[in-house]
Amino acid sequence: MGHFCVNCGTALVPRVLEGREVEACPRDGFILWHDPKVSTAVVVEAEGGIVLGRRAIEPGYGRWCLPGGFVNDDEDPAVAAVRECREEICVPVELTGLIGVYHIPKADAPSMVGIAYKGRLVDGSVPAAGVEMLEVAVFPPESLPQLAFPSHTKVVADYLRSLAPAEEAAPPPDRAAAQRAARP
Repeated sequence: MGHFCVNCGTALVPRVLEGREVEACPRDGFILWHDPKVSTAVVVEAEGGIVLGRRAIEPGYGRWCLPGGFVNDDEDPAVAAVRECREEICVPVELTGLIGVYHIPKADAPSMVGIAYKGRLVDGSVPAAGVEMLEVAVFPPESLPQLAFPSHTKVVADYLRSLAPAEEAAPPPDRAAAQRAARP
């Protein structure tokens, strides 16, 4: 698909800038930067496990996912995460921590920067399916279904790893490095 200059309407052409190919206007130098979209995901803790929704929309129709979605231009990512939980699982959620920030490469769409939070239900609220979900359920960590997106699988793995006691979460010691450091 061809793109056009927002200033003068001229068709953009490929140009190498800072070592990468971009689309640029040959008349006024406008550059079309292909920036990633920003999205959120929330691991919502509930009694008995974490809240997941089964998607009523594409991509991933019928598959399970974390609540979350795109951050609007005028929105703080944490506010977007809470909003998405209200829309998708119909409950107020309190964010209790940051799980991580993830690059989500895409071949057929702009890549994404995903911001994953840990949260909990507010005041004993009960999740229900919003318009983008077929159903909502709480799953114990040992019985999670396959998730719709690899990024959600990574977020849940990082979340579960963060719950492990420190000695379990720490990488095994590098014995060779320890021996080298102990030499006089």
